[in-house]
Amino acid sequence: MRRPFVKALVCAAALLFGGSVLAQSKGLVAVSMPTKSSSRWIADGDNMVRNLKEKGYSADLQYAEDDIPNQLAQIENMLNKHPKVLVIAAIDGTTLSDVLQKAADQGVKVIAYDRLIRGSKNVDYYATFDNFQVGVLQADSIVNKLGLKQGKGPFNIELFGGSPDDNNAFFFYNGAMSVLKPYIDSGKLVVRSKQMGMDKIGTLRWDGAVAQARMDNLLSAYYGKDKLHAVLSPYDGLSIGILSSLKGVGYCSSQQPCPVVSGQDAEIPSVKSILRGEQYSTVFKDTRQLASVTVAMIDALLSGKQPTVNDTKTYNNGAKIVPSYLLKPISVDASNWKTVLVDSGYYKEAQLK
Repeated sequence: MRRPFVKALVCAAALLFGGSVLAQSKGLVAVSMPTKSSSRWIADGDNMVRNLKEKGYSADLQYAEDDIPNQLAQIENMLNKHPKVLVIAAIDGTTLSDVLQKAADQGVKVIAYDRLIRGSKNVDYYATFDNFQVGVLQADSIVNKLGLKQGKGPFNIELFGGSPDDNNAFFFYNGAMSVLKPYIDSGKLVVRSKQMGMDKIGTLRWDGAVAQARMDNLLSAYYGKDKLHAVLSPYDGLSIGILSSLKGVGYCSSQQPCPVVSGQDAEIPSVKSILRGEQYSTVFKDTRQLASVTVAMIDALLSGKQPTVNDTKTYNNGAKIVPSYLLKPISVDASNWKTVLVDSGYYKEAQLK
């Protein structure tokens, strides 16, 4: 009589707790994100955890607050928990070779998340957006607003780059310059500071305060009498700092409109700025899609299948060409923000007003 009773208890427990048992049964995935200072990375982390749980994995999500030793220590600690896959959005993509060798020795697969990890053969896959195209979209927004294709100009422009330790920053810059350089060469766009190239325009850690200080210096040194008409900014956090500097000397007023300022990530302060007629554009990268693609890679890896990729040529990290999946970025300005950001469910309209 006792055996059927015990069996019934086991079955009841399975019914009651089966969901949580199954949720843990596929194993642990460690996710290392760079910082919470950008709302974009918070959304990435939340989306990764949600997608992993929906697929039956548990997640160990850590933020390193843009501190390289902190990220290395966090990844070391994650490996001590024996995850099956390690997903890393690197602060500095050149500093992880040793810890990734440890991961490989443990049989842990590594996926670079939106930022390429350089100098290591132990990067299995890369999930990102078409980063060259991000730069193209940023530059196109400037070209179109200024009317350069219609022969208007010359206009003064200054260039800002992202963090030199982030491989993506070079793709953004190169994509933008593929569009802007012909106009610079023809004299329709004039960089009065003559500051070009990532070695001169890079902004370490994507720091908006650093961008604001540099814009202050540029305005003081080169734009006493001449007006600035456009600023290539690769990221919304920089754009807000740049606009603060511009407002400080009278731009964005009824007497002097804002220059055409680009951006990236569709962060709420920048979307609000676009609606106020200040920042001109941003580039939307749907982190929900990126998380979904990354988790699909994980699920394929751990199911003995080949993850889906759509690029096997572009991303050479110095040790290997990393198989990649590239998602499509979307340019956003005052004409399409509602369709792209609200109707898609990414934001609620009240968040942007």
